[in-house]
Amino acid sequence: MTARILDGAGTATALLAEVADRVSALRAAGTTPRLATVLVGDDGASRTYVQMKVNRCADVGIDSLRVDLGGGITTSELVGAISELSADPTVHGILLQHPVPGHINERAAFEAIAPEKDVDGVTLTSFAAMSLGVPGFQSCTPGGIVRLLDAHGVELRGRNSVVVGRSPILGLPMGMLLLRRDATVTYCHSRTVDLADVVRRSDLVVAAVGRPDFIQPAWIKPGAVVVDAGYNAGNRGDVDPAAADVADWFTPVPGGVGPMTIATLLEQTVVAAERCHGAGA
Repeated sequence: MTARILDGAGTATALLAEVADRVSALRAAGTTPRLATVLVGDDGASRTYVQMKVNRCADVGIDSLRVDLGGGITTSELVGAISELSADPTVHGILLQHPVPGHINERAAFEAIAPEKDVDGVTLTSFAAMSLGVPGFQSCTPGGIVRLLDAHGVELRGRNSVVVGRSPILGLPMGMLLLRRDATVTYCHSRTVDLADVVRRSDLVVAAVGRPDFIQPAWIKPGAVVVDAGYNAGNRGDVDPAAADVADWFTPVPGGVGPMTIATLLEQTVVAAERCHGAGA
């Protein structure tokens, strides 16, 4: 068996074309969507990710405001900078590039983002909205994954699904979004007993552990859907690429989940700007 490809690059391109049309309408009505990106420190990978998002903003007509802060900044100073952006009426969305340096209280920094500007879906308010199925912003990678599965006609209802990873911005919200779509969800992590056996029983596998080639082909149930949400050095995901010989659907790395994350971020920025424009109309 050779898996069918979940084409994130193509799906994201189509979504961004829709976003560009909505941006044009907003600009014609006098509102220019604006995304503020906050980068703490000088980590090369994080800087590259921020630049990618800034570039995509320019492609669709979204204005971007870069806020680059030194690695020695305190939690209090970072919270203050984000609070200023939350209060700025010209800013519609705020992205704090993560991870932040270890001495920073990341949760405190996330919570300084006003919920109506949390277009990356990282606040407690956004997590509650995802969990309860009420209006709000989704964490961009999990939200992008669901959008990708929908675009390829992958049915989620009733699927035995496993999320390998439990980070607050990827693994945990991923499971909540799947649960809201009537999947049966199991969370796995570093202390899971016989992880391979749990994965092998699953119809849908979402790998989000941050370890290259961690999920092995022998762990995959024949005909399963495999979503690799990892991105490691050397363009390697969290799933051994040979798993594509066992799965029915498979996301490439790169070109799978990554483009959908950025497209979701930009779409949610436009939604925030549309809501702001509507409130001010």
